[in-house]
Amino acid sequence: IAGIKTVSDTNIGDTITLDTNPAPKPLPGFREAKPVVFSSIYPVSSEDFESLSYALEKYKLNDAAFIYQKDSSAALGLGFRCGFLGLLHLEIVQERLEREYDQSIIMTVPSVEYHFVLTNGEEIKIDNPLYYPDPATIEKALEPYIKTSIMIPEKYMVVVMDLCIERRGENSRFNYPAPGRVEINFDMPLAEILYDFYDRLKTVTQGYGSFDYDLLDYRVNDLVKVDILVNTEKVDALSQIVHRDRARARALHACDKLKDEIPRHMFKIAIQGAIGGNIIARSTVAPFRKDVTAKCYGGDISRKRKLLEKQKKGKKRMKMIGSVSIPQSAFVAVFKSDND
Repeated sequence: IAGIKTVSDTNIGDTITLDTNPAPKPLPGFREAKPVVFSSIYPVSSEDFESLSYALEKYKLNDAAFIYQKDSSAALGLGFRCGFLGLLHLEIVQERLEREYDQSIIMTVPSVEYHFVLTNGEEIKIDNPLYYPDPATIEKALEPYIKTSIMIPEKYMVVVMDLCIERRGENSRFNYPAPGRVEINFDMPLAEILYDFYDRLKTVTQGYGSFDYDLLDYRVNDLVKVDILVNTEKVDALSQIVHRDRARARALHACDKLKDEIPRHMFKIAIQGAIGGNIIARSTVAPFRKDVTAKCYGGDISRKRKLLEKQKKGKKRMKMIGSVSIPQSAFVAVFKSDND
C-alpha cells in the first residue's frame, strides 16, 4: 500500500515494484534536475493566494523540473519560493502562469544558491537572502560560476568584452567559427547574468548577439548582504546577496527606484541601503509641507523661526509613529534595470 493521495506524492523517476517481489534498489538512468535560479512568487492581491497555489499545483503536473514551497514576506504576504533550471525556465513559468492560469503575480529578484563555510567547519547552502548567516560566523563564501558562450559579429567584440569584464568576467577565450563572426567565452559569476545582462548584450550588439551558458563550479568571493530600509524598517523582500564591489551600485539603484515609486507622506521618508549597520546609499522622499509662515506679514524674524521649529518638532513626532505604505509597483520597479 503506497498511501498516495495526490500527484505531488510521486516523482518522475520513481521505481514501482511489487510487495511480494521487491526490487533491491531503484532502476538506474534517471537523474533528478537540480534548480539553479531561485525566485519568490507572490500574488498581487493577498486574496489570490489560494488561486495561485492551485495554479502552481496544476502547472507542476507538466513541468517536473519546477519546484516550489511556501514562503512569506512581511511586505508582500504569503507566497512561494520557486526553483528554476535557468533564466529561460523562469521566464516560461512566469509567462504561462499569467497567460494560461490568469494569475497576476510579483516575482522577487532572481538569486542563485550560495555556499557558506562557517568558522565551525559547517557548510550551508543559501538561496534566499532572508537566511543569510551572521557575518561574524562566515569563514568563506562561494558563488556559482558559468562558462558563457557569446556569438557576435566581429565589429562588436570590444563593447561585448567591456560588458563581460564589467560583470566580473575572467579567463577570456576566442573562437572564429566563420568569417566576420566571433565566439567569446568567459568564466563569469551566474549572479551577474541574472541582472539585465542579456538586455545589455542585445543593446550593445544591436540585437545580433546570442548568449548561452553552462555551469562550471563554485569559487570563493567577497559576498555581502545588502538590506533596504524604509523609514528605518528593513524590507526583507528587497534584500540581495551581492559582491562587495557592486553593493553600493545595487543599493543606490534600489533607493532611487523606491524614491520614485513611494508616494509622499506628511513626514520625510528615508530610504537606505545598508550592509549590516553600515549605510552605503540613501534617498529621501520629501514630505508635504504647509506654509506655516503665510500669516506672518511682518514683525520680528524670531516669530517665523518659532513657527518653523514648532512644525519641525511635529514632523519629527509624526515620523516616529507614522508607517510607510509601499505600493506593489515599487517592488517591480526595483527589479527592473534603468534600460527597461
